[in-house]
Amino acid sequence: MKVTVFGIGYVGLVQSAVLAEVGHDVLCVDIDEEKIERLRQGHIPLYEPGLETLVRENHAAGRLNFTSDAAEGVKRGEVQFIAVGTPADEDGSADLRYVLAVAETIAEHMERHQVIVDKSTVPVGTAERVAARVAETLVRRGRDDLTFEVVSNPEFLKEGSAVADCMRPDRIVIGTGSRDAEEVMRELYAPFNRNHEKIIVMDTHSAELTKYAANCMLATKISFMNEIASLAEILGADIEMVRRGIGSDPRIGYDFIYAGAGYGGSCFPKDVQALIRTAENIDFDAKLLKAVAQRNREQKTSLYKKISQHFEGTLQSKTFAIWGLSFKPRTDDMREAPSRTLMEALWRAGARVQAYDPEAMVEAQRLYGNRTDLTLCGTKEAALKDADALVIVTDWQAFKAPDFEFIKQQLRQPLIFDGRNLFEPTRMQQKGIVYHSIGR
Repeated sequence: MKVTVFGIGYVGLVQSAVLAEVGHDVLCVDIDEEKIERLRQGHIPLYEPGLETLVRENHAAGRLNFTSDAAEGVKRGEVQFIAVGTPADEDGSADLRYVLAVAETIAEHMERHQVIVDKSTVPVGTAERVAARVAETLVRRGRDDLTFEVVSNPEFLKEGSAVADCMRPDRIVIGTGSRDAEEVMRELYAPFNRNHEKIIVMDTHSAELTKYAANCMLATKISFMNEIASLAEILGADIEMVRRGIGSDPRIGYDFIYAGAGYGGSCFPKDVQALIRTAENIDFDAKLLKAVAQRNREQKTSLYKKISQHFEGTLQSKTFAIWGLSFKPRTDDMREAPSRTLMEALWRAGARVQAYDPEAMVEAQRLYGNRTDLTLCGTKEAALKDADALVIVTDWQAFKAPDFEFIKQQLRQPLIFDGRNLFEPTRMQQKGIVYHSIGR
C-alpha cells in the first residue's frame, strides 16, 4: 500500500520506518529541507534504539523516501497520515494549528478519494475539526465532488522501545464509523495483526479519548507511588518493599509503580494538562488529574529539597555531579525532565553542576551550553571529580553497578542522592556512603 506521512518527528518517523519494514511504500513529508536531506543521507534527528538501522535499510531498499513536496505526498499516498506535533498551548490545551494546517494542505492537493489518519495525539473532537477543514478547503477549490474519510489512529509508543512497540503492538485502535475506512486500515495493519486480533474499532471520540486516558492512567500510577513514597519516609517504611508487596497483586502489577524523581518527557505532562483543559472546557472538574499533575510538580523538587536539607540550605559554590539528564533511559529527550528542574534549582542557589548522560549530551548542550556553572562531561567518572555529592536522576543501565570505591575517591565526601532507588541503603551504609533515596 502507498502511504504518505506528514511530519517526521518521533511518531511519524518510527511509524514510517516500521510500515516500510513490512513492505508498504512510504513517503514522508516535512517542511524542514535540512531534515529531509539528512534523512536521505541516513542521519536521523533523534535517538531511538534500532531506528537508524531501520531507516537506512528501508530507504536503501526504496520503500522509505523523504520529500518536502506536499503535492507529491498527497498524489502518491492512498492513506495520508497526519503525525505532526501538538505542543501544549499557553493554557495547557493541545495546539492543533499544525494538524489543521496539514489537513488543509491535503485538501489543497487532493484529486481522488483519500483516507486521512490522525496519528498525532489530539483532543476529543479533532477528527471532526480535521474533516471540517478538509471540506471547507475542497469547497473553496470548487472540488467538493471529492470524497474522504478521517480516521483516528492514536499511537501507543514508549520512548526507548518505540520500534519494538510499533512492530509488535499490544493494540491497534482505529476510530471510524466508516466500513470502507476500516477495511483500508485493516489492510494497512494486517502484517501486525497475524498472531491474534489486536485491532479495536471504535468511534473517533472514543479513540481520541483512549490515547489520553492511557497516558493519564500511567501518570496516575507514578504520582500515586510518589505520594506513597513521601508517606513511607515519614512513617519509617521502605517504598521498595511496598512496591514489591503491591506489585505481586496481578490487578496492580509491577509496571509504573517505581517511586522516583517524577515523570517527564513529551507525553505525560502535556497529555495530563491537555485532558484537564478539555474537562474545563465542558465545565467538568478533573480533580484526580489535577492532583496527579500537582504531585508530579512537587516530586520534581524532591531531590533538590533533600540536597538543600543535607547542606542546611547553603549550596553557594557547591559542585554536584549529576548522572542522567534524559527524562528516562534509552532516549535523548530532555523535555520536562526532572534533571532540568534539579539543575535550575541548584543554579539559582549558586551551585555548579558537572553532568553526564549516555545519550542526551547534545541536547543538554543545545539547552544549556552557554552556562558557566555547567560542565558537560564525557564520562560518568569525569563528572565525579571534586564534586560535593553525586546525584542520580535517570536510571540508565550504566549507572546500576558503579565502582563505589572510585566514587568515594573522586567525591569530596562520600555522599549520594539517588532519585531512582538503584541501591540498597544497608549496602551503602556498609560501604561508608551517606545515601539519600526516595521513600526509604
